[in-house]
Amino acid sequence: MNVLNVLVLELLILVVANHASRVSKSLNETCLEDGIVVGPGLLKDAYKDRCPDAEDIIFSGVENAVINDPRMAASLLRLHFHDCFGCDASVLLDDTNNFVGEKTAAPNLNSLRGFDVIDSIKSELESACPGVVSCADILAVAARDSVLMSNGPGWEVQTGRRDSLSASKAAANNNIPGPNSTAQTLVNAFQNVGLSLSDLVALSGAHTLGRARCSSFNSRLQNSKGDINLDFLQSLQQLCSVTSTNSNSNILADLDLVTPATFDNQYYVNLLSGEGLLPSDQALIGGGNDQTAEIVRSYVEDEGAFFQDFIRAMLKMGSIGVLTGNDGEIRRNCRVVN
Repeated sequence: MNVLNVLVLELLILVVANHASRVSKSLNETCLEDGIVVGPGLLKDAYKDRCPDAEDIIFSGVENAVINDPRMAASLLRLHFHDCFGCDASVLLDDTNNFVGEKTAAPNLNSLRGFDVIDSIKSELESACPGVVSCADILAVAARDSVLMSNGPGWEVQTGRRDSLSASKAAANNNIPGPNSTAQTLVNAFQNVGLSLSDLVALSGAHTLGRARCSSFNSRLQNSKGDINLDFLQSLQQLCSVTSTNSNSNILADLDLVTPATFDNQYYVNLLSGEGLLPSDQALIGGGNDQTAEIVRSYVEDEGAFFQDFIRAMLKMGSIGVLTGNDGEIRRNCRVVN
């Protein structure tokens, strides 16, 4: 065999080996360039052949929604979070005769919004490529795009999720931590689904965007201990004051008073100064867990580290409980099973 033939044979071996490696990863798990590993069945560019404009369509829908209502960026990000202790779009399902869905679960009721935006995006996708793009993937991509629209980091979303055939109000109540959660409750909830302390603190940083009802942090209003800034407390008490003609149930406060519409590390700065809005936020620094407190301080000092850890955590969270292959379905309407 001459030298040229040897070189050609070696090249063919490398190509075949590389292809086999890619196939193996797609069947088992996807490992990104910086060592991030996400769940089985998720792929890069899952729609590149069957719906190449999918991510453009989703981004356009998110962009229009956020331009019309800047708060919508936080709302779409929250939708993905609340879906993702099992990322299967179950949170989008309306109640039926067979099950009570997740929309009225305690962590979701009067909290989740943006369902109409997802409906609009799904309608555009069904016109472009019927029965191809799942509602679960729309939520994952829309969450990334919401961060981008808020001047935050971007990342490549792994896709290939399929949609659930049911939903469970009880599961949502049990699995999604509430706004009054202690540090240990948060740690336990995240560890139960394979997320680390770093993931917990990084994902909590999503509260650099959005607003919360006074009713979700009433316990903070009664607390004058050392874990809350007194000026901050007084401003909240004034905002949420209840009179004989006014209830505070619909009054909203920014989760980050300083840069409420920008995805940055100001949330962690606020925690250090005792200005975390929700009890579960302030618990990261004042809840007796030295490890979460140290991570908070590291993100105050290095916004880039927060961004990097947030991306890692989003990819990990986005692979929890996914349905792939022949499991679930691709819903035509995100609110109902086919």
